[in-house]
Amino acid sequence: MKDINFEKKDYTYLQWSKVRSSSGTAGSFLKATEIKSGKKIYYKLSDFDSVFGIVGHECVNEIIVSRLLNILGVYHLRYNLIYGEIKIDSKRYTTYFCKSESFRKEGERKITFEDYYQIEKKDDETPFDFVKRCGWEEEFAQMLIIDFLILNRDRHGANIEVIMDSKGAVRLAPLFDQGISLLFGCHNEEMIKKFEILEDRPIQSFVGSNSTKENLKLIEEKYLYSIQKLSEGDREYILEGLEDILSETHIEKIWEMIWKRWLYYESMFNL
Repeated sequence: MKDINFEKKDYTYLQWSKVRSSSGTAGSFLKATEIKSGKKIYYKLSDFDSVFGIVGHECVNEIIVSRLLNILGVYHLRYNLIYGEIKIDSKRYTTYFCKSESFRKEGERKITFEDYYQIEKKDDETPFDFVKRCGWEEEFAQMLIIDFLILNRDRHGANIEVIMDSKGAVRLAPLFDQGISLLFGCHNEEMIKKFEILEDRPIQSFVGSNSTKENLKLIEEKYLYSIQKLSEGDREYILEGLEDILSETHIEKIWEMIWKRWLYYESMFNL
């Protein structure tokens, strides 16, 4: 599996900074960067607790969602899951964490979608009306569908980005940062078993409401077909290699969640 590296390596040289979730979700999410061969590399850790260590599975969620987006044909940032030893506040941990490369080309700069909207919007123009005026409705339709399928709780205005080149041309960045999704917050087998996979939990969404189900209603009919179809046969690819990282209960629940939410989406719009 090219997106998972099971060989343990030493990453204790990385300097991790704490980034509080801006969506109101509990936990600390640590990030680090380095330059390799002229490329900027980003690292991201799952939910970290100073007492209990790494307690979340958000980095594994990134890999699962990345594979799902490959199948559905959605433009996204590609993550790798790596295994290594890290050091936080002089204490060592051995864990899995995410690695990705910058999606910006030379001379490009980024701006959060929220900031871009605030600068460029017309009076009383909603974020979704602004999306339509910019010609990005299909990309945002895909985003809303994906966020429903994985129950993404964290699509705030800084988790969507706009890329600008030196001549002022703009484009949307690929979808990224989908770790706070799926069974986020389930830290033991009992919580996993009790998790209601079709529950419409409150979420953070800058373009839309706090409901992934309600946000589907924003999508025009022609954009409901803007992603490829999911099939039961895709399970093996989406969950391959996770047997030694997540429990069997966790893995089965994730697939049940993705598949049943897909069936709900299909039945909702008679696709």
